[in-house]
Amino acid sequence: MRLHPLRGTRRLFLAAAGAALLPLATPAQPAAFPTKPIRVLVPYAAGGGADANARLLAQPLSALLGQPVIVENRPGASGVLAAQAVLQSPADGYTLLFDTFPYAVNAVLRKLPFDPVRDLAPVSQAINMPNILVVPANAPYKTFKDLVAYARAHPGELNYASYGAGGSAHLAAEMLKRDAGIDWVHVPYKGGAPAITDLLAGQVSAYFANPVSGLPYVQSGRLRALATTGAHRMEALPDVPTVQESGYKDFEVVEWNGFFAPAGTPQPVIARLAAAVRDATRQPEVQRRMLSMGIEPVGNTPQEFKTFLDGQISRWSALVKTNGITVD
Repeated sequence: MRLHPLRGTRRLFLAAAGAALLPLATPAQPAAFPTKPIRVLVPYAAGGGADANARLLAQPLSALLGQPVIVENRPGASGVLAAQAVLQSPADGYTLLFDTFPYAVNAVLRKLPFDPVRDLAPVSQAINMPNILVVPANAPYKTFKDLVAYARAHPGELNYASYGAGGSAHLAAEMLKRDAGIDWVHVPYKGGAPAITDLLAGQVSAYFANPVSGLPYVQSGRLRALATTGAHRMEALPDVPTVQESGYKDFEVVEWNGFFAPAGTPQPVIARLAAAVRDATRQPEVQRRMLSMGIEPVGNTPQEFKTFLDGQISRWSALVKTNGITVD
């Protein structure tokens, strides 16, 4: 059967056009992140402040991301072990580090097997935790100014606890030593719990506690809060002044927590994670729980988190050098 000349030409044209369009067909797109559970490595033991905060955020993050967010504790070497485990994982967003204050001082105080600034990508700062300067309930100093005056009048007599060299409790006390011109003795412990135990027993004079561990003792009357270390008063302790209000305008210490991914993680993945952290910290129930515990929700962008970290590294590097602080 012969084709009509026009019909044949039309069929050939349509076939050629279809063939020309084939290379333009949309290729298969990768599945949207995430498609499997996400692990969050906490560098500290279960039950501590960082662990509690990570678990507080895990549930809303799971709901927002549509995948389980699993918190794993990898304590040891002031956060180094957990960071190394994250850096040895693929840079795909499925293994994250939930780090805290020592990130900004480890590179100054310790010889690290990695460069935290170069090798870890900031995702989002989740929270701020101003410290609480606490003393035994029967201490002779009733206010922050009383403590400073006593320390000046009795150099070397008072001591202060910390949960280890390089932590926020240690460096807050060292900052006060520099700014107030006092001389007091550092007594490091292996954690916040034994530090508070000895403070309650009167074995040490003072402690810059994080609110997760210190606030319950203040609220029960077993410890006295003299000041908080944030830029403004803590919502959970509205009657306790900040150190800044007591005349030290540049005094600010926050024990932050934030999420990091291995460097090289795709930017769309980091952006997706940062948006989830932001949305999780804005949920009313999450905010209510955090504020009642003395924690300030943040949930910022990767760039905002990086800017914050740069400021922290600069601040604590200067203090470490000025006060001659070591981890020995």
